[in-house]
Amino acid sequence: MNRQELLDRYRAGERDFSVADLREASLEGTDLRESVLHGAILDGANLRGANLSGADLSGAALNYADLSGADLSGADLRDAMLNHAILENANLEAAILEEADLMAASLVGADLEDADLSEADLRQANLQAADLSRAELDAVDFREANLSQAELDYTDLSGANFTNADLTDTLLEGANLEGTILSEEHQ
Repeated sequence: MNRQELLDRYRAGERDFSVADLREASLEGTDLRESVLHGAILDGANLRGANLSGADLSGAALNYADLSGADLSGADLRDAMLNHAILENANLEAAILEEADLMAASLVGADLEDADLSEADLRQANLQAADLSRAELDAVDFREANLSQAELDYTDLSGANFTNADLTDTLLEGANLEGTILSEEHQ
């Protein structure tokens, strides 16, 4: 499926594009609200400024995709693969990212308020100045992540791993830190 076919079908009212192969597609600024892209291959796609609010991207491959400034509010990204994805200044408010793979992703300035990132892999991710207020972050792997100036107020960080993470000027007011790992134990 190419960009034009996807947009024509979307305009005609179709919403289910499960397992579509859209790798490296240029979808910048497109409106794909409420679409179903479950298991779709969007590796390397340009989705800058796209509206994917309420979309089902569960299990989708978005490795190296550019989602800068995209609206993913309320989107389902459960089990999605977002290795090295660019999500700078993206709106991920109330998105579901349970068990998502965001290793080395750039989420600088992203809005993740009320998002569910339970058991997500955020190793080496850049979350500088990201807003994760009230997010579910239990058992998240933040090893070697940059969380400087991030807001983690009133989050559930139980069992999260922050080994070698940069927490400079990170806000943690009211956060649940029970069982949180802040550094490797040396035996």
